[in-house]
Amino acid sequence: MRGYRGIKYTLFICCYVFWVVSAILTAVGIYGKIAKEKDVVDTLTLDPALLLIVVGSAMFLITFLGCFGALRNTTCLLKMFLGILVAVLLLQIAAGVVGYLFTDMVMERTERLMMKAIVRYREDRDLENAIDFIQKKLRCCGVESYKDWSRNVYFECLDTNPSLEACGVPFSCCVGLQNQTVLNTMCGYGVQQLEESSAGQDVFTIGCLQGIALWAKTNLLLVAGLTAGLLLLEVCMIGLAAGQISWIKKVQQLKNEDAPRRRSERKDSYWYPAFADFNDECNSE
Repeated sequence: MRGYRGIKYTLFICCYVFWVVSAILTAVGIYGKIAKEKDVVDTLTLDPALLLIVVGSAMFLITFLGCFGALRNTTCLLKMFLGILVAVLLLQIAAGVVGYLFTDMVMERTERLMMKAIVRYREDRDLENAIDFIQKKLRCCGVESYKDWSRNVYFECLDTNPSLEACGVPFSCCVGLQNQTVLNTMCGYGVQQLEESSAGQDVFTIGCLQGIALWAKTNLLLVAGLTAGLLLLEVCMIGLAAGQISWIKKVQQLKNEDAPRRRSERKDSYWYPAFADFNDECNSE
């Protein structure tokens, strides 16, 4: 029974930790969604708050099944939890294989998604902050080059564009100067009109699609380690859930086999005291 208890409470603790994390993600997403204005981006792929709500809610429901099923020894919930984890694991493996075999198609779809994000920059504060963070962190600008920002209405490089930021790029594209204490938010104004060699002195000219690819190659061990750790954790939770289901079935089988003997002992216990008194009286006579 020690092995059974170890499996049970290890699975419960793992599910409980992820259950709390998923609740926090959902709460942050709901807060971000409520705090936004009404006229904002409302698509799953481009809205960080909506993405947090969906991912957090899915994690919350899945881990609740594992948590409650492990604690109450409910095979139905454990089987649902096990089936969902196996399906998620297979989907992740399939996505990795498809991404490896069809790299060009994946890169093309990623480029389209990033272009949509550029077009909707300034429509959603969370999306704007996410793009600015990526451009600062990866030292990149745009999708393929800094001139991609002409796709946005605020930075579109046309003579008819009344925006003050026309032909410019966001300040997150700017090359930071050493010992700079005051952020110059106008550093990217008019940069699209410059050639790449001249613009490179003020802003990053490499596209973020290439920047992400370079970051993945540079941190290949980190990416591989995180991916392998996630898959290993899922496999361990699958094994724990399967182990607990097996233990529960064994216990139920033993109870079913032992039920006739218990019934007979219970019947004997009903009649034994009467016969015992009768024997005592005979012996006394």
